[in-house]
Amino acid sequence: MEMNEEKSGDRKMKCGDESKCFELLESILDGELQDSSKEVLSEKLAKCQPCFEHYHLEQAIRDVLKTKCTKQAVPTELADLIRQQIQDIK
Repeated sequence: MEMNEEKSGDRKMKCGDESKCFELLESILDGELQDSSKEVLSEKLAKCQPCFEHYHLEQAIRDVLKTKCTKQAVPTELADLIRQQIQDIK
């Protein structure tokens, strides 16, 4: 998805509703929302510097994780221990 990369001077420097915006950004990056939401995101990124920065930071982190992380088998004992500790916390 290509985002509008206008000068930051054209964007507002404070977001009126960061938590909702960040949830929207992360849902889109997770692939959970439709194309219409992507259009809303594109407009938001063009107008709001904090959202623009958050989106690109999240995207960069995800890209690094995709390239650096490899699938490795988790020892059964470790998985069982983690599950047990989660159950104990509940």
